[in-house]
Amino acid sequence: MTKHRSIKRVAKSVPTIEGAGVHLKRAFGFKETSVYDPFLLLDDFHSSDPAEFKAGFPWHPHRGIETVTYMIEGRVDHGDSLGNKGSIGPGDIQWMTAGSGIIHQEMPKGHDHHLWGTQLWVNLPASQKMTDPKYREVKADGIPEVELQKGVRARLVCGSFGGVKGPIEDVSVDPTYMDVSMDRGVKYLHTEAEGRSAFIYVLSGKGNVGAKEVHAEDLVLLGEGDSIELSSGEEKFRFLYASGRPIKEPVAWYGPIVMNTQKELEQAFDEYRKGTFIKKGNDIR
Repeated sequence: MTKHRSIKRVAKSVPTIEGAGVHLKRAFGFKETSVYDPFLLLDDFHSSDPAEFKAGFPWHPHRGIETVTYMIEGRVDHGDSLGNKGSIGPGDIQWMTAGSGIIHQEMPKGHDHHLWGTQLWVNLPASQKMTDPKYREVKADGIPEVELQKGVRARLVCGSFGGVKGPIEDVSVDPTYMDVSMDRGVKYLHTEAEGRSAFIYVLSGKGNVGAKEVHAEDLVLLGEGDSIELSSGEEKFRFLYASGRPIKEPVAWYGPIVMNTQKELEQAFDEYRKGTFIKKGNDIR
């Protein structure tokens, strides 16, 4: 017997400025970490005005987390202290494991003045906070699209469905992460094992999550259970779906660094000031 998930919360993403002046919408982040565990933050950077994003995110550090950048329009150029350089465009994904420490920059480039992407932060458990940093980039054609049912398709970044696996594997919190599109007038029951945190972020259109009507830029935090009914009406409905295994550990967080204790956090910033932050690769600030 399925146990339908409740809806804990529906909230509109909030305008925020980050980096060197990038205007974005924050769906969640920097508070109530136990509620979203193992996820820490979700940002939606979405603009048709280059002045709102061209300054980008210059060189900055990360430790103790993974950052997941998913592009819909435009592109982001990346460089980091491991020597990785690349550019991700529409449909591409960048999964960066900061681990023991990485310094990188992300510089958005619009297409015909349009830029649209999201960035998700995934926490690392204490046992992996100081693992070696790693960078993974997957182009759009490397992300499989699966039919969840007639009229419902998903681009599968992580997780599996019907024997198809997403290209990003070996992530500690065993996430499912997918971009789901529903045709008009469709109902879909999504099922997954109990014990996983999950949320839905609406990219475009409107639909129903359970009995709640939701719209673009709404974040839906799901309660416990193993299934959720989704439906579309007169509009197509597109959303990100994410779930993962909670870590259930203390969180000490300041800016781009997330550790388990205040002492570890202070040590990280002290190492950054002293130039000993990078444990592998070259510091290319």
